[in-house]
Amino acid sequence: MSPALTLATTRRILTQLRHDPRTVVMLILVPTLLMVLLRYVFNSAAVFSRVAPALLGVFPFLIMFLIASITTLRERTTATLERLMTLPIGRLDLLFGYALAFGAIAVVQVSLAAGVSLWWLGLDLAGSVGMLLVIAVLDALLGMALGLFVSAFARTEFQAIQFMPVFVLPQILLCGLFVPRDDMGWLLRWLSDVMPLSYAVEALSRVTTAGTIDAVILRNLVVVACCALLALVLGAATLRRRTP
Repeated sequence: MSPALTLATTRRILTQLRHDPRTVVMLILVPTLLMVLLRYVFNSAAVFSRVAPALLGVFPFLIMFLIASITTLRERTTATLERLMTLPIGRLDLLFGYALAFGAIAVVQVSLAAGVSLWWLGLDLAGSVGMLLVIAVLDALLGMALGLFVSAFARTEFQAIQFMPVFVLPQILLCGLFVPRDDMGWLLRWLSDVMPLSYAVEALSRVTTAGTIDAVILRNLVVVACCALLALVLGAATLRRRTP
């Protein structure tokens, strides 16, 4: 893998996004707007502080999955990736370039949503703001990596969206957002244990309530980071020098 080629891919993606302001607005503002809506739906700072940390991970995860899967599919179907693969550029150069580009956007996206939640909407945080941002950005990168991976199995943008109920919604339902994981039946708890979003939500919740960074938070960070890296490697394996 060449750092120069990876950074060249990152610049190309960011340049494309700069000329697509609607996508940029969606990426950066939608999670914040959803947090504002959620705060006034509950109309309670206490309830908001209980559910908001998990949603600081869920909303970026969902949006980055959609944007990354559709963007990558568009490049696959328009033969952009095929032309790029004729150049002396590796598969990991391409996908890690995507990861850096979307990662930079994720930092802005999550920082804005967390900042508005903490200093305007009344989110009560006992732990580190920095750790909250790290976990939420990792969660967004996980959604991006899964989106890159599933784009290989779709032929149209509508098909890419159809993967959301398979890869995203089960994770949201079983991550502990609606029902504590300990209260689930053994089968649902087992499924929850193998889904990376569960570890991200648990880490976000612990950062909100605990004043120190403990071993559970670090373990969850490692799990989420490894799952995102695995999805990127699997996505690289789907890239071919010649599209069918």
